[in-house]
Formats: sequence, structure tokens, C-alpha cells
Amino acid sequence: MGKKAGRLDVYNFPMEKVRQPPLIALFGPTASGKSTLAIKLCEALGGEIVTADSRQVYRYMDVGTDKPSSQDRQRVPHHMIDLVDPDEPYTLALYQQGAYATIEEVLSRGRVPVLAGGTPLYVNSVIEGWIIPKVEPDMLLREALEREAEEAGPAELHARLRALDPAAAENILPSNTRRIIRALEVIVMTGRPISEQQRKEPPPYRILRIGLACERDELYRRIDARVDRQIIEKGLVAEVAALHERGYAFDLPSMSGLGYRQIGEYLRGKATLAEAVQRMKWDTHGFARHQGNWFRRQRQAKWIDSTSHDPTEQAISLAREFLNNDNYL
Repeated sequence: MGKKAGRLDVYNFPMEKVRQPPLIALFGPTASGKSTLAIKLCEALGGEIVTADSRQVYRYMDVGTDKPSSQDRQRVPHHMIDLVDPDEPYTLALYQQGAYATIEEVLSRGRVPVLAGGTPLYVNSVIEGWIIPKVEPDMLLREALEREAEEAGPAELHARLRALDPAAAENILPSNTRRIIRALEVIVMTGRPISEQQRKEPPPYRILRIGLACERDELYRRIDARVDRQIIEKGLVAEVAALHERGYAFDLPSMSGLGYRQIGEYLRGKATLAEAVQRMKWDTHGFARHQGNWFRRQRQAKWIDSTSHDPTEQAISLAREFLNNDNYL
């Protein structure tokens, strides 16, 4: 943002007449076709992908996070992937800071940034310009809350959060222990609900929001087929076992993600492989519903139904109209 202010001073243009640089945001539930469409959009428009996926930031976790292949990365540059090791902390604030810096780099090369992913917090923090509370982690408090979650289950902590901050609890799944603990940590450290501290300041971009929608039965079919591929063809069980052998504990936040948590249960003898696979499918269905609920709040989004037809042509048409029209909404 500082660089933009410098350019305005040089040209001495009134702020209202300055053309804001473009940003295309592509979002939707998992298995709706975002990754393929993002690549095709970038190839048609001269773009680069800024990934918005809270699991793809971890190195060595490729199969379970459905990371783009090396061939896909050769076709189109992908950013914000493989940033930290599985045992390193990574926060929403770090993601937002990195995403903004990457968007600026892409724009500086005369390319079109395409923010693409299915983590609602990551997407919304960028396109809505969230002001994220700067509260340092309290490791002793976190450990105490983690023990509580282990002993009583995350639902107990979620109920406590709902009592203290109903607005925050509404936006956090009862199973998302990490986010529940973070919200409680902010409340304890500041004495104020985290929802009151999350203000918004629109970023300095013209933003086209493209949402992919898919009918539920077809979405579930795609999810189940992808899980089967991850298990049978891509070797998810071997990937999780290798991570554990490298010293990454099953209770790490990174290892609590979809696929890793369920296969970890199998490797520890707490479930059969068939049970773990079925739980992975059901949990991913639930996550897809959660994503859909979050993204439907984007009232300015242009929604494309990907249930039975290829959304590429319609998305490229929307993007070209957007890029050629400063007043496009």
C-alpha cells in the first residue's frame, strides 16, 4: 500500500481518478473445481495464482492437501504454498501479510493476481481487509486449553466461547480446536471479545469475486472419489506415516487437518482403514457445507454453477469484462 501512495504522489492524480489495480478472487467449496479453473483463468489472462489454503502452506503435506502438481505449477506460477514445516506455527495474520505482498509482486510484473482457495478465513481476510488483533500467543494458556479439549472434547471449549463471544462462536466450527483456542486466548489476553477487534479496511484493489457452486449430491460424489484417489492412487497413508516417522506428532495443528487426522487414527490403531476413509469422507462433506455457508455471504460474488458444465468460458468472459471496465462491479 505504501508503494501505491508513492506513485500517486509522483503523478499527483486525485485519488478518485486513480485506477485501482485488479484482483480476481475465486472461491467455493472443496471439489467444486477451483484449482482447474484458476489455472485456465491464469493461462487465458496472463495471471498467477495466490493460493488461499490453510493446509497447503505446510511442506511435505502434498497428498492430503491436494496440492497442485509440478506440471500444474509449470503451467502457471502458484504462490503461498510450502511456506513452513508442519511443526512451525502459522497464523492468519502471517497469511494475510504474505498474500498482500505477493499480490503486489504479481501486479508489479504486469500480471493478474488470482486469489484462489477454499479457506474462507484466508480469502475473506484479504478481500475484506480484516484488521487482525495483534496478540502474542500465550503457550501456557494454549497448553491448558489443549488439555481441556483432549479430556472433555472441543465442544466444551466451543460452548465456553459461545458464552463469551457468540459472534465469534457462530463463525467457528465446534470441531476446530485451534481456532476456538485462539479466540479464547485473545479474550483472556485483552479482556474483549475477538469479534469486536476484527475490523475491516477495504484493500486498494478492484476485486472481481467469482464463486463456484455445485449441487450437494454431485459435490459429495466428487469428494468421495477424490478421497478414494488419495488413498488408493496417491498414497495418503504412506504420506501420513512418513510425516510421523520424521517426528511430526499426530497432535500438531497441521496434522489435525482433513485426511491427516483420520489416517492418524488408523495408524494409531483407533480405527480400521475403512472406518478412517469413511470418516474422512463424512468430515469433508461437513467442511464443504461450512465453506458454502461462509462464501454465500459474499453478496457481490458472481456465482457459476459447476455441477454439470465446465465453468471456464463463463469465468473467462466475466474476468475479461472486469479487466476492461474500471466501473465493473
